[in-house]
Amino acid sequence: MKSAESGRKYELSLKARVPQLAGKGIAQEAPAERTLETVYYDTKDFRLSRAGITLRRSRDTGWCLSLPSDEELRFPLDEDPKVPDSIATLVRAYTLDRKLRPVAQVRTDRFTHRLADASGRTLATLDDDHVTGEFLGAQALRLDRWRELDVELADDSAPGLLDRLDRTLRKRGAENAWWPSKLQRLLGDETEKARGSDDVLHAYLSEQFDRLRRADVGFRVGADDSVHQLRVAARKLRSALQTFKSLVGKKKADSLAAELKWLGAELAPARDAEVSQARLEACLDEVPSELVFGPLRQYLTRDFAHTSQTELARATEALSSTRYLDLVGSIATLLATMRPAGKKALRKPLRKTARKLYRATAATEGLTGAELEKALHNVRKKAKRARYAADAVRPVFGKKLRTWRKHVKAVQQTLGKHQDTVVDRTTLRHFAIDGFGQNQNTFTFGLLYGRDEAAAKMLRDRFADEWRTLRKGARPGWLKM
Repeated sequence: MKSAESGRKYELSLKARVPQLAGKGIAQEAPAERTLETVYYDTKDFRLSRAGITLRRSRDTGWCLSLPSDEELRFPLDEDPKVPDSIATLVRAYTLDRKLRPVAQVRTDRFTHRLADASGRTLATLDDDHVTGEFLGAQALRLDRWRELDVELADDSAPGLLDRLDRTLRKRGAENAWWPSKLQRLLGDETEKARGSDDVLHAYLSEQFDRLRRADVGFRVGADDSVHQLRVAARKLRSALQTFKSLVGKKKADSLAAELKWLGAELAPARDAEVSQARLEACLDEVPSELVFGPLRQYLTRDFAHTSQTELARATEALSSTRYLDLVGSIATLLATMRPAGKKALRKPLRKTARKLYRATAATEGLTGAELEKALHNVRKKAKRARYAADAVRPVFGKKLRTWRKHVKAVQQTLGKHQDTVVDRTTLRHFAIDGFGQNQNTFTFGLLYGRDEAAAKMLRDRFADEWRTLRKGARPGWLKM
């Protein structure tokens, strides 16, 4: 995929002549002409367009789904103009299974000029698009005509060429393209996003909801890290709803938090297996070869491959369920109806969350062994919630809150690594018992177990230092200990 600066889009008057970009070292060839006819699809209330997603069908290029990340997914064309189920499934988190129907038709008469150097090597292309669009709304057809220019550099073009062409185009009357796509230009106010409250809590929840839906699409197309992104977004949404339930509405917040907890539980095993395998393989890489006995790497791969397949199927089932779609719809409804929360009202929930963190840490005093590990895991969860709460309100509070949040994050990350050693030691013990039963040499598993025990001790010491830093560090006066 090309970088953002591989090309630029402009608007130009329908009556203007095509800009001449020929100059020193650049020749502009006569245009190659072609006509493109495209049909755009969306729900009746433009759910895709509001989210920055475009779905179009063209006889030349087939089906194309353009995502907010600037990624384009292409699919072959058949004779049926109905949106294929395989495509509709990808955007379920946005449409909530509402029918996708034609909303616009666009005809583009394209004149493509090749820009070449003296040797004939392509430097860039200039597309001069004369566009006629029809909005297929409930009312009478609406027709619009306009003109777009699109400059795309060749992969090996010289640095600075795009800026040089940009200056020439502007001198010839071209202006920045106002609309992100032809469909957005044609529909105009029809896709204007409903304005929610302008407060930071609404903005934070909206950001995480967008992240959840983007990761949903990523999961359905098999994108790397999509399960992790889904979990993070769900966890942050749940944490914010629990922390600020007094501002959202306790009943609504508790209901949504419970459903987000269910979603996280369905996604967790798939991600946990993936991460645990990567950690253990990295640890094995650090062991000197003379201390590695038996086919350990194959053993890890075999065991985790079976686990990953099972848990991935579980995650797929959850994301295909009516329960999940109901959850997504409920979050969308909440965001559309939320009332603004004032700055002062945000303090009490954050203060309450901080106190829970302090109490959880105090509860670790005098504990050892498994009890201490369990208590530190609880501190980690409380630290994560406090960090997320600070993230939500950070834009309206000052430097002291940012400093406090930084220290909380350090505590959370250290205890996260500590919990990794707890999980890995449980896994290694399981592997050792299983391997022993199969007459394998399990010495290396024991070695890794011992290393994890030592690492856990080091991390507990680090946590103690970081907690002292947090207690002594800057924080807002209203964020009492």
